[in-house]
Amino acid sequence: MLGVLRVIVSVGLVWLVAGCGEDARYSARTQYLGGVYGEGPPGAPRDTVSYWDGDSVNGSPSVKISLGEQRAYFYKGGVLVGVSQLSTGREGLNTPSGTYKIIQKDKDHVSSLFGDYVDSAGNVVVPNVDIKKDPKPPGAHFRGTPMPYFMRIVSGTGMHAGYLPGYPASHGCIRMPEFMAEDFFKSVSVGTPVTITN
Repeated sequence: MLGVLRVIVSVGLVWLVAGCGEDARYSARTQYLGGVYGEGPPGAPRDTVSYWDGDSVNGSPSVKISLGEQRAYFYKGGVLVGVSQLSTGREGLNTPSGTYKIIQKDKDHVSSLFGDYVDSAGNVVVPNVDIKKDPKPPGAHFRGTPMPYFMRIVSGTGMHAGYLPGYPASHGCIRMPEFMAEDFFKSVSVGTPVTITN
């Protein structure tokens, strides 16, 4: 009976935490799905898609992103040299389709809109906030979500290293495993064409 009660309490606590507005799938504290073949956190799907073979290939770079497939295809001189698993914008925060160019690169980019409210010691007071919508508690300050290897393609949208739960889950950005974001980042320049299709 005590074991059953523990399970009920545990389920209740999980429901209470999830019901308070934070979804671990979107949390800034969620780990990246990284590694050569996705040696990621428990519960993240294994990445059997992503690969990079472009270091010894020359030619002009270009990127094609398929929202339906949740894949990015990297070309050099028209030759496919890399494929990355993705997590793009979730419903209501969809990643825009169209033809773009890389307009900014920032290896150590931090979001100015999404992150956590933290206290003076750096402890999270309110996680996973949108500064446009979530009021800042007294004495807290905003700490933006890290977006390593950020490659901006349009306004607030870009490709960067991030968590890949296996479905569209971002605020509109294009997340990829960190090792793939690093390879894309070192191979593109401002002006590299990016095509996003549904």
